[in-house]
Formats: sequence, structure tokens, C-alpha cells
Amino acid sequence: MVLNSLDKMIQLQKNTANIRNICVLAHVDHGNEEYLINLIDSPGHVDFSSEVSTAVRICDGCIIVVDAVEGVCPQTQAVLRQAWLENIRPVLVINKIDRLIVELKFTPQEAYSHLKNILEQINALTGTLFTSKVLEERAERETESQVNPNSEQGEQVYDWSTGLEDTDDSHLYFSPEQGNVVFTSAIDGWGFGIEHFARIYSQKIGIKKEVLMKTLWGDYYINMKAKKIMKGDQAKGKKPLFVQLILENIWSLYDAVLKKDKEKIDKIVTSLGLKIGAREARHSDPKVQINAICSQWLPISHAVLAMVCQKLPSPLDITAERVERLMCTGSQTFDSLPPETQALKAAFMKCGSEDTAPVIIFVSKMFAVDAKALPQNKPRPLTQEEIAQRRERARQRHAEKLAAAQGQAPLEPTQDGSALETCPKGDEPRGDEQQVESMTPKPVPQEENNHESFIAFARVFSGVARRGKKIFVLGPKYSPLEFLRRVPLGFSAPPDDLPPVPHMAYCALENLYLLMGRELEYLEEVPPGNVLGIGGLQDFVLKSATLCSLPSCPPFIPLNFEATPIVRVAVEPKHPSEMPQLVKGMKLLNQADPCVQILIQETGEHVLVTAGEVHLQRCLDDLKERFAKIHISVSEPIIPFRETITKPPKVDMVNEEIGKQQKVAVIHQMKEDQSKIPEGIQVDSDGLITITTPNKLAMLSVRAMPLPEEVTQILEENSDLIRSMEQLTSSLNEGENTQMIHQKTQEKILEFKGKLEQHLTGRRWRNIVDQIWSFGPRKCGPNILVNKSEDFQNSVWTGPADKVSKEASRYRDLGNSIVSGFQLATLSGPMCEEPLMGVCFVLEKWNLSKFEEQGVSDLAKERQGESGTCSGGNENQELQDGCSEALEKRTSQKGDSPLTDCYGPFSGQLIATMKEACRYALQVKPQRLMAAMYTCEIMATGDVLGRVYAVLSKREGRVLQEEMKEGTDMFIIKAVLPVAESFGFADEIRKRTSGLASPQLVFSHWEIIPSDPFWVPTTEEEYLHFGEKADSENQARKYMNAVRKRKGLYVEEKIVEHAEKQRTLSKNK
Repeated sequence: MVLNSLDKMIQLQKNTANIRNICVLAHVDHGNEEYLINLIDSPGHVDFSSEVSTAVRICDGCIIVVDAVEGVCPQTQAVLRQAWLENIRPVLVINKIDRLIVELKFTPQEAYSHLKNILEQINALTGTLFTSKVLEERAERETESQVNPNSEQGEQVYDWSTGLEDTDDSHLYFSPEQGNVVFTSAIDGWGFGIEHFARIYSQKIGIKKEVLMKTLWGDYYINMKAKKIMKGDQAKGKKPLFVQLILENIWSLYDAVLKKDKEKIDKIVTSLGLKIGAREARHSDPKVQINAICSQWLPISHAVLAMVCQKLPSPLDITAERVERLMCTGSQTFDSLPPETQALKAAFMKCGSEDTAPVIIFVSKMFAVDAKALPQNKPRPLTQEEIAQRRERARQRHAEKLAAAQGQAPLEPTQDGSALETCPKGDEPRGDEQQVESMTPKPVPQEENNHESFIAFARVFSGVARRGKKIFVLGPKYSPLEFLRRVPLGFSAPPDDLPPVPHMAYCALENLYLLMGRELEYLEEVPPGNVLGIGGLQDFVLKSATLCSLPSCPPFIPLNFEATPIVRVAVEPKHPSEMPQLVKGMKLLNQADPCVQILIQETGEHVLVTAGEVHLQRCLDDLKERFAKIHISVSEPIIPFRETITKPPKVDMVNEEIGKQQKVAVIHQMKEDQSKIPEGIQVDSDGLITITTPNKLAMLSVRAMPLPEEVTQILEENSDLIRSMEQLTSSLNEGENTQMIHQKTQEKILEFKGKLEQHLTGRRWRNIVDQIWSFGPRKCGPNILVNKSEDFQNSVWTGPADKVSKEASRYRDLGNSIVSGFQLATLSGPMCEEPLMGVCFVLEKWNLSKFEEQGVSDLAKERQGESGTCSGGNENQELQDGCSEALEKRTSQKGDSPLTDCYGPFSGQLIATMKEACRYALQVKPQRLMAAMYTCEIMATGDVLGRVYAVLSKREGRVLQEEMKEGTDMFIIKAVLPVAESFGFADEIRKRTSGLASPQLVFSHWEIIPSDPFWVPTTEEEYLHFGEKADSENQARKYMNAVRKRKGLYVEEKIVEHAEKQRTLSKNK
């Protein structure tokens, strides 16, 4: 029973225990109780998994829908993992069971086995998630016991399953007897849980309902003579209860309707006590008859909503674990939060509606609606008074027209008199026009406002949201600790005259809306536990935010997106004059889509970053039709690459061992030209680059080494931790009184360091972890800078020492320039200006002796010019002491220092020199490109497998695994595919297989392209194999040249290659 009465909705919102936020609004009568169900639908395509994340955050439970024929798909795994990460309870709907009867022609027994198999697959996924969680908790307990050696020491025997036996996980799994599984056919309008049949058969057979609930699903059969339920149906060749009592009845109904057996249909309808309309009974389409019977016998809405009401939690049942996880962002732990913040946990758990309860609201996304759809802009029905006024005005106008028509002839000759007489009459229409104008301003702003209005999609976690209430808007980077530092009075400070705090704003809740499908209804207040729309926040919230009446509330943990934005395109308006509309439209799109990213590159291009091809198309359509409303030109997709180096190969391109072949003259000089190092730069045999600054006062020695693959992966996974380490170091350097690092954060840093030490072993990597100076690019990337210089010791783990000698302080002042040079070098590599990945730069030597001498001699000249000569005894000492002052002057002043001369400030020279040194250090090693890779899961039937493989191999794909789905003729192919080759892949695979195969692409990892982009044949074997021109396609070079062309860099290629003159037998006539 669905009601759309607004008053009824408002009344139901106040009963928090009977609210179910499960992911269109329905009011449900369930037994004697009434429930309010907020049902949020989310798209199934993997490109839109960000929409699933935004929905899951504000729900307490979710319905996972699985196709009965296809079973568990890659997207099923993704949504189950998202539900698990958000700590919300799932229930299962197995849909399209009619396909097992009509398409696959299964018998009831085969269908039962197939359904059992699907359930086992889903429970196996849940089990994997649960096991990993238990083992993670156990690992945390172990590290705590290592940190606290005084704690009790148990047996030290390692057992991987410790903790799994003790933890109860029965409630996690899907099982029909628990009531969290429903079998449905949505197209035919029926669905059931086994409770429905348990209730019916308990009356018919006389067996208790509780017993039937436990035995209707499973290996049980019924002994009709003894009226007992026995175990072991398969061993005795008996039918399971689920087949005998449930499936066979549904199968016989379908059989009767499809065979058009009218007698049998009438008998079934009569026995079930149903009434079928004459139109449905005479209809020629059997689907209409099935729908008419089943929707009365087993209504799908009742089955699903009854399961939701009974099995999914209300907002009052939120778990402490979920609350703590929501409140801890980044590497923070709940214990490290201020006491006032920790006290808010009780408000979350209570979900109270008292006036004293803090108001906590989470905005999961902003969505755009047409301004006409807002309640205040909708045309409303006229009242009786307004109708009477309009009628009266119309009569007056009609009377005036008649009077004017009658009085026109006599008034015409006397112009003066007519002017005098018509003046008062003319006033009335003018007054009427004014009245019309006073009514028309409503549409005028509507015309301007015809763009989009943004509404925040939110959930109230505590307190009552009221219109006009003042509230703090906390951005994702807001920190309560930062608030305490900036506000002396602390959290009790009056909110109206607060100093500016980063990522915090103070505003009023303008409009509150009830979301009724596409309709919006005005609300004055919203009690806790409800989903709502909030208007007027577009200037304060970009994508998501936390709203709270107290500044002590931390921002909620950022949403977890399964799909990473990886596909980039540059957009521009077709008419350059429309550029402002495009910029405005892109801002609106950025706000409306939770996953899209908008960038403006150094070249001035406006770039759109999306999760995949389907997402890209959706964004471009929205930009054209809704937000910018202009014609736009879209570039070819901008493919992201990474640059790296590898160990020197041991075999050449024809698999011959390097060094043992007979060398021939190099045909192309391309390799040598590419790696040509300018004069004045020394290169050692092992790749050590020694370079001096332009003014010859400082010398740097840098070496580049490839990092092991595992280390690169660890650096990528811990980017958040590296970022927080960097923030702590920078605040210490600025001399701020930072909070003490919490113990768990310290443990995470130590664990991260331990992982690096574990993988960086061997002679080359000895003590290297302790000497890491910086990560890059952007100080948190997958490359490291190691400082082996003996003059200056600095590390990311400890920072510079508190008490340092004057000599070391000089180095520290210039150390930032070295780090900046490293950051620039890792941000754009030498091959095609793409970021580096998996490279370790080692600063072996850093010689500043000439710079110090120059500083000392300059200072001596200055002193001599001012005060003549000094006494010999103290001169040296004074010069030594004054050197650091001179150095500080030179590094801080730009124009006064003689060292700036024609080369600019010394710190700038160091940055440029370090960048060049890193680039040359890369160029003397074997360079490689890294391509972004998708994991591709394709479901296809056996007869189109060959075509799927043909498309994959044509696009440089690599098949990892192929397995057949049990009980079906479907194969699941797992492959990896370069993002660069993925455009049009889904369309091509559908065309080639006539729609029988459908791929799902998810960004997975970065992979080195094995071919060398600068390779040329150098040995006799390569010369014989590849020919004189070596013109076979080099994948890496093709990608590199494409990126260089797009960026406007020099590309070494001939416009016409290997052309031959056409020869004809006869002369041209």
C-alpha cells in the first residue's frame, strides 16, 4: 500500500524506529505497524559505481539484486564490497526466475540446484570479506601486544584461523531460512520468501511454521505417511521440500498458461481463491495471464518490502563500529580525536530528536534539478478570490473596449477634447498593464533561472533539521584540532564572530524538501534518521560535506569510489565567444557528478576526467544539454602514461644474449642522438651524473635506480599516510606547536617503514630507507629521493635535527631547492613530459665549498670597503660567523646579492640543476613507458569465444583466465587491456558477437610496456631479423610520439617514409 499524502509522510518521519533507508518513497502497512521506506535506486554499470557510493553512505541497509541466469557478475562483487566497507546490512533478491522456466527450460530440480549454486557463490564472497576483516583485527591486536610487552603473553604458535572459530558470522550470510533472501520475477509481478509458504503449509500439513522455516530450504524431504520431515533427500532419491512444495506449483502454473490449458488454469485460479478479470483471461499473450494470476497470488511488493521491514535495521540500530569509522578521516583513529568530538558518538547512537541534541547531517552528493521543478516555482491552482478578481478585470476591459468603440466617431474631430477625455480612460488600462506586469515578474526570473538549481542529497544522523537553522558546513579537509588552534575559546566560542577557519563555513538551512521520486515537497523540519533534500547550499558545498550545529564534529570519512577517473578529454566551445558559458557549465557539472574531475592544464585546455566511456558520454551530454547549453568540440581521449626505468636487459630483441653477438654498423643514429649528454656533464660507467650549477659554485652527483615493483605498490597504497607525514614535517619546520602524533598513527608510520625495509634489501639498498629525503611528485608520489651526502643529513622519518651546526643549517636552507628540483623532475619525465613512477634518485654528493668560499670572499670585500682591514687574529673567526649571514642574504634577497648576476638567484639555479641532473640520470638508463591498464571481465557464450579473443588480441589485450559458469553455457573471461586501446572496445565486441558478449572495464594498475621506445637494430641478428629500416610497429614509440605531438614537443619522424617511385610499362600519353 503506497500513499503519497504529505501529512502522512511527515507523521511517519517522526517514528525513527520504523524508518528504513534502503537505497522513490513508499509508505508501507506491515501488519499493524506502518513503516516509512526511503528507497534509493542506483545504476548497475561499473562506470557509475560512484552513484552507488553516494547512496550507500546514507542508507542503513541495501537490496542486492542478482540475475538468476547470469549469477554473480563483477558488479555484484563491487557492490557487495561497497556495502561491506560502509557497514550496512544487505538482503538478497534473486530475480528473473521466469527465465529458468521459459528460456533455459530447467526442471524444478535443476532450477533448485542452480539457485543453490548462486547462493553459495555470493556467500563465498561474503566469507572472503569477513575473513579478511577478522584477520586484520587480529593483526592489529598482535601489533598492540608487541608495543605493550607487559600485556599477557599467550602461546606463540601461529595459526591462520585464530579468531575465525570464535567469531559468530552466521548472521552475515544469505540464507532463505533466515528470511534475508527473496526469489522473484519482476516482469511477471511475483516474488516470495519461504516464510509465505511456511505459513500456508503449516495450516495444510499441520507441521509447525518454525520447523518449515528451517527445512523448506535445504536437503530435507517430507514423508507424507508419517507426516514427518526427514533429512538426506539426495541419498534417498527424494525431492527436496523447496522443489516439491514451492517450485513445482510455479512450474505447473507456467506450463498451464504457456500451453493455454484453460481447464487447468481455471482450476488453479479457483484453488488459490483469486479473481482474474475477463480481459486478462481472454488475452492472447500468456505473459498477461501469468502476471494477472501471480501478482495476486505472490505479490512481489509484499515479499520484498516485508523482508525490508523485518530484516533491515532502523536508523536507531546504527553500530558503534560504523560511527567510529565515519568519524575518522585519513590516518586518524577515534582515540586521537578531541574529547568533545568523541562525545558526539553518543548522539549518533541515540539518534535523538530533542532540542538539545546536536544536529548532524551528511550531504552525500549535489544534484541538479530544473528550476521549474522547485515547489516555489510550480504553477499552483488559483483560489476563488483570485478567480473572481480576474473575472472582474476581464469585464472592465470588455466594457472599456465597447465604450471606446461607441465614443470613437463623435470624439474624432475634436482632438483636444478627445485627448482630455481619453486621458482618464487611458489611465485604467495603464493601471491594468501595471497589474499584469506585477504578476509577470515570476516568469522573468524563471527565464533567467531556467538553468539548474542544486539540491543537496542528505541524511539526518542526529537532531532535527529545521528551516532557517544556522549550521556549520564542514568540508572534507576540515579538522576540529585546527579549529582549537585558531579559536582561543575552543568549541564553546559564539559562532557569529569566529575567526576564519579553513574548510569551514557558517550558513542557514534555506529550504528543506521531501524527495518524492522526481517530485519535491516543502518541509518545515526533518526528524533524525530521514533522507531529505536541502536547497541553497550550492555556494557552500562542492560535492559532499558534513553539516553540524557544533564545530567539534569531524567531517565524515570521504566516499569510497570503486571506479577511478582515468579517461580524459579536452573540451572547447565551437564558437570562442561562448567560452564563459563553457566554464560555468563545467563548474556546474563538477558539482553535480560525484566522480568527475575538471582540470585546467598549463596549456589552457579545459580537461574532463571521467571513469570510463559510458560515464564520459553521459557527462558530455549533460554539459551540452543541461549545464552549458552550447555546442562543444571534444578532443580525442588524452591517454595518461607514466615514465620509468628498468634494469638493463640480458637478451636483445631476437633473444640473443647481449655482449656475445657480432656488432655491425649502427644503421640509425637515433639511440645515440636521444641519449646525447651535453658537454660539462660527467657520466660514470654506472650511471652517476655529476653536474654543476650555471655559476659553477655548487656541484651535484645524482644516480637513478628502478624501485622494485612491490615498493612502488606500497608507496601508492600509503599516499594518504605520506601526505599526513609531510604535513607534520612542514608544520614542525614552520615552528608551530603541533599536536602530538597519536600512537596508532606512529604505529602506521613504523609499519610502513618496516614494509619498505623488508622489500629494499641487498647491497645496493643498504640503509636507504633511513636516508629517504622526500617522495614525489607532489610530495606523496611513487618515487623517492635519497640523500647520501655526508655534509647534510635529513630524513622524512625524523626531519632535520633540532640542534644543528651552522654548516648544516646552511645546507638545510638550500635543501628545499634540491627537493623542489626533484619534485619538478618527477612531475614531467624526459620522454614525453609525463609523471615518473617507481624511480629512486640518489643524491650521492652535494658540494658547496666554492659557494662558501665565494660567500666568504664577498663578505670580506664588503667589510674592507666599510671599515678597512680587521686585526689578523679575529678576521677568520668573523668571516666564518658571517658566512651564514651572507648565505641567508643571498638566498632571501633577489636583486641585491652579487651571486644572482646573470643566472638568477642561487636557490633557483639549484632547482634547475637538480631537475636537469635527474633527467640526465634517467636518460643514461633503459627508459620505458608505463600504460594504464583496465581489468576486463567479459561474459560470453561458447560459440563467440573466438571473436572475443580476436578483438582482445587486436587491441593488445592479454587473457589471464577463462572459466565456465557451472550450470550454464556462459564463459567468464578475465583479461587486461591498455586504457589507450579501450575506446570503442565495448561497441566493437558487441558488434562482433551480435550482442552475446558484454565487457566490464575497471581501472586496475600501471604496467611497463616491454618494448624500448628508442630501440634500433645494432647487431647482425637484429639487422637480419628486422631489416635495414626496422620499420615494424614499436608500440611504445607510437604512444610516446602521440603524446609528444599532443603536447607540441619535437617528434623525430619523416612525413614520407620508404616511398618508392611508381613504374609503368607504357609512357604517360
